[in-house]
Order: sequence, then structure tokens, then C-alpha cells
Amino acid sequence: MADIRIADVSIRDGNQSLWGAVGLNTAQILQIAPVMDRVGFSAIDFTSSTHMGMAVRTFKEDPWERIRLTHALMPNTPLQFIGTGLRFISWESQHPEFMQLAYNRLVANGVERFVVLDPMHDVEAIMASARMFRIAGGREIIGALVYTISAVHDDAYYAELAGKMAASPDIDRVYIKDPSGLLSPQRARTLIPAIRAQLRGKPLELHSHCTIGLAPLTYMEAAELQVDVLQVACGPLANGSSLPSAERVVANLRELGHSVDIDDRALGQVCEYFSRLAKAEGRPSGKPQDYDASYLRHQVAGGVMSTTRRQLAELKLEHRFDDVMREVSRVRAELGYPIMVTPFPQMVCTQALYNVIGKERYGNVADQLIRYALGSFGRPNAPIETNVLDRILSRPRAKELMHEPSALTLTELRKKFKPGLDDEEFILRATMPADQVDAMLAAGPSKRRYNPELVGMLELLKALGERPAQSRLVVEKPGLKFELRSAAVGEP
Repeated sequence: MADIRIADVSIRDGNQSLWGAVGLNTAQILQIAPVMDRVGFSAIDFTSSTHMGMAVRTFKEDPWERIRLTHALMPNTPLQFIGTGLRFISWESQHPEFMQLAYNRLVANGVERFVVLDPMHDVEAIMASARMFRIAGGREIIGALVYTISAVHDDAYYAELAGKMAASPDIDRVYIKDPSGLLSPQRARTLIPAIRAQLRGKPLELHSHCTIGLAPLTYMEAAELQVDVLQVACGPLANGSSLPSAERVVANLRELGHSVDIDDRALGQVCEYFSRLAKAEGRPSGKPQDYDASYLRHQVAGGVMSTTRRQLAELKLEHRFDDVMREVSRVRAELGYPIMVTPFPQMVCTQALYNVIGKERYGNVADQLIRYALGSFGRPNAPIETNVLDRILSRPRAKELMHEPSALTLTELRKKFKPGLDDEEFILRATMPADQVDAMLAAGPSKRRYNPELVGMLELLKALGERPAQSRLVVEKPGLKFELRSAAVGEP
């Protein structure tokens, strides 16, 4: 039996999977941060550049301030940032100098742990990002093996990639990232030993979503196969399209004889807090998922699938949904089996939709797919079928995109903005609309206190304040009654 450590993803990936990345503001995070620090998590999956952009766009909050404040309240648990190549917030490629500046600021504000994720598994890009994280001062750097099922992604493929990562001095550990929840216990029995054999003693983690109900069982198999860390989510932020439940995973591991060094009382408090928050804010709770074998074929996650259904409904073509899903599998194979993680599901589903409703396949092609064919996102996992590649690149638009200007250097980019901007504001302005950054700055410092029990009362008082003046207010509940009256003229 093994000692298994637990990493938590509630704040970033759980929030993103179940609450659209808009379910937690800074005050809500800070309120529970000291308790999370006592649980004994090996790390907290805290943010990504996209997540940071959502803080500005949705909450008008400074994401750099959020990192600083959380780190101060959670000094014993590493905060993790997940990066996806040479991009920050926007999907436009940035110059390496810009990326290095962004990583430097992340470390300066309290991020210690970095995940290097490249959806194309471009080894050169992975190593370049890992090196930048190390230069910035990252203490722990994790290489991501993004799991999928295809004709090319066999055990040997992942073992070879793991070996290359393990050979790098800039990668400290590796994790299997299963964003679609496709990894079954049966496949784990061959995949995990193949990967571990190439790791040269470096630790292995598993991050698997519950999308079709496999992850909780696969986690128990992974523990038997000596995976060092399992990633989980707490309370209502677990299950569904998120990751397995922290409390259930810990209980099951111990039942099987494994040791898990977790403060159960603190973990219970964290789960309870998120449950109270979900109830107060009207957020959904993740539920265990039924097994859906069709998902193994198309691998389209719920968010992208619902978008596709909506698009078909707007076109009054709802009856073509199954045709589009079948076309998704065909398009993905033709494009070299891109792993269905953002932005590739959107590209594949959009092209499948065009192919089904258009007069001919690839008669209409979006710019992002042309960029994919041009190699802007890296090398595909397998070659794009020749006839499809020729069809895409023969378009006049492809010739225009082929000559897109390269990313500006840091010096060139700074010239676009007023002098004297600090690095953190500059990074936001370089990657986001100016009005969104202006609104964030105008909003001032983020709130730092949150109590889910007060949400209803505060909403009531706000609503009353927006109504015509009231002379009398009575609040009554079991065990409590109070009355407020406006004083008449002349009364004390």
C-alpha cells in the first residue's frame, strides 16, 4: 500500500468545469484560503491566464492582487498556474520576451508551481516553456501528458513523451491530464506502468475528469499502480464535468489500505463552505455521471456540445445533430487527431458543422482551422490528410494568414501604450480590451470578506434600497424578530 498525496482543483478547474469560471471571486477565495492551507493538499490548482482574464472581465478584479492575497493566507500550499504555450489571456501568440515577463510576475506574486501543457505535445515548445518557468523562479514544474484516445495515442506514444520530459532538468514531475475523462481502469493498467518506466524516479500525478463516470474508479486503480498524487475537487465543485470528490477519494483510498495525510476536519470545512456558497449563490452542484460510450468516439465535452446544439437550433436543423457528431469523428481523424482540449474542440466541431450543412465538405473553413493547418498551434499529432490539407491551404484566405505579422517584441509592444505602466497593468492591457482593464482599475481593490449566510440579507437590503422609501420594515424568522421604523418628525 502507498502514501498518496492529494492536490485540489476547486478554485480553478472545478470552478471552470461547473461554474463557467465565474463562480468564485476574490473575497470568496480569501474567505476559505486559510482553511484550505490546513488541509494538507500537495498543491492548489489556482489559476491560468484565461482564469486571470475572467477575473478582470467578469468581476472587475485585479488577478495579480488575487494571487498575492491568497498566497499570504495560504503560505504552506503551493499555488499552481497552468500555461499553454506562447499565449497569455488571448489566443494570439506572444513573443517569448513577453511570456517571460508574465511568468516573472506570477512568481513574484506567489505562484510556485507551473504546469506545462501543449495540446499538440510539441516537445520543443514544452521544453521552452519549462525553461522560462524555471528562469522565472518556479520551484516545481510539471509536464502534462494530455490523454486522449485515437489511432496514434497508444501507450508507446505517451511513454516516449514521458521519457523526453523526464530527461529535462526543467521538469520536476509529470502528470496525466485527462480533460475528457476517457481513461478507464483497464487502460490505466497498461498506460501508467509504461509511463512510470520512463520517469527516472520522478513523481507521477493523475488529473482526470468525471465526464462519463470513469475517473473515481480509475483513481483507485492508479493508486494501486503507484501514482504519487491524485487531483480532486471539493464539495459541489466535484463530479459532473469536474474531478472526483476529495472526501470520497480520501475515504476510498484509506478503505483500500493506502495512507493519505489529510486533515479530515479541515477538508470537511472546505467542502461545507463551498456547499453553503453554492446554495447562497444559486450555483449547481456536480453530480455523478452516467457512462456514455458515444463520448469515447466524438470526445466533445458538454460545453462545446451544447453550443453545437444551439447553433443547429438557430438554423432549424436540430435533426442533423447526430450527423454532426459523426462528422466530428471523421474531421478529427483527417486533421491528425488533435486532442479535444481548447481550442481544438471548437475548431473540429465548427468544421464538422460546416461540412454537414454546406454544399461540400471543407467548402467553408474558419480562420482558426487555417492557422492550425499552417502550423500556428504546433505540429499535429499525426499528419493532416493530404487532400484535406491541400483543400484548406489552397484557399485565398490561407495565403493572407500565411503572412500574418510575427508577435511584437517586448520593446515594440510597450511603445503601443503610455509610458510608466507597471508590468502587471501592461500585461493586462497588452492582452485585453482597454475598457475592461479601465473598469477593473476604476473598481478599486477587491473585497476581502464573504459570508454565504449574509448573501440573502444583503440582497434584501439592496432591493429595499432601490424601492421607494419605506416607513416600516419587519424581519421575522423562527427565534428572531426585529422591526425598523423611520422616526417621525420631531421624534428622537
